[in-house]
Amino acid sequence: MNFFIVGAGAMGCLFAARLQKAGFKVFLRDYLPDRAALINRKGLRVEGIDGEYEVEVPTLTTPPAFKPEAVLICVKAYATAVAAQAVKEWLPPEAVIVTMQNGLGNVETLEQIFGPDRVLGGVTSEGATTLAPGRIRHAGRGDTVIGPSRHPQTAAIAAAFNAAGFKTRTIEKVDNLIWSKLIVNVGINALAAITRLKNGRLPALAGAKTVMEIAVKEAVAVAQAKQIQLSYPDPLARVLEVCRLTADNIASMLQDVLKHKQTEIDYINGAIVREGERLAVPTPVNQALTALVHAIQESYEDRLAR
Repeated sequence: MNFFIVGAGAMGCLFAARLQKAGFKVFLRDYLPDRAALINRKGLRVEGIDGEYEVEVPTLTTPPAFKPEAVLICVKAYATAVAAQAVKEWLPPEAVIVTMQNGLGNVETLEQIFGPDRVLGGVTSEGATTLAPGRIRHAGRGDTVIGPSRHPQTAAIAAAFNAAGFKTRTIEKVDNLIWSKLIVNVGINALAAITRLKNGRLPALAGAKTVMEIAVKEAVAVAQAKQIQLSYPDPLARVLEVCRLTADNIASMLQDVLKHKQTEIDYINGAIVREGERLAVPTPVNQALTALVHAIQESYEDRLAR
């Protein structure tokens, strides 16, 4: 199986490097020509829990010279539509599109562009941090899940991920999958962005853990109102487990804040607020977290130095 990975951030580079290292044919799509040229010149460099290694992965800003079988979408949620439209004409009609993104709405956006029969939902709890263009730290392991299981390509893609060292399983109900990952992100990402702490430190601080507990409880109440069946029995315990497993990881939203970039807050905690309003489920802590991250984004140039 060959892969076309859209997005040269931490997760896109991690999947590209591991799949290429496992012997699969991989191409990486980057919208930035200078960064693509750098990766082509120096390769992808990964350090962290499996040691340090370098892999050459062709990185493109133009259509690939092969027909991709699986396309992994690894861009930020706010860039999904633009990225998908940019590569739509490059892909054969039989190519399967797999979202490996955070937040709500990505599957629906991709289905509108490619059609529902071509889109798989996917989530991963692998932790990765960008250190420099084409250089990442693999900071923690976690499960990867894709679905629906009934799709004819799901099993083959899961097998490829497992061969590349990603512990992967399949699931039938994608909504349950997306919401199960969303609630983990609700508990970690905004708090990390606001406190500027690595994942493992959040539960160790009483104040941060209290906010985490309430934010997760609100998100679970919204999920229950939607009749979502989460993939774990104890949502808070799952969030704490991810914090432990990815203790040294810098959450993606914190990475964005440190780089003064737009975050995915509207697709994570903000999505809980919107769904809560629609279903008459109160979400005051998620509303506050969303507002605080927006305030940080809007004041990047005004923040005081030490």
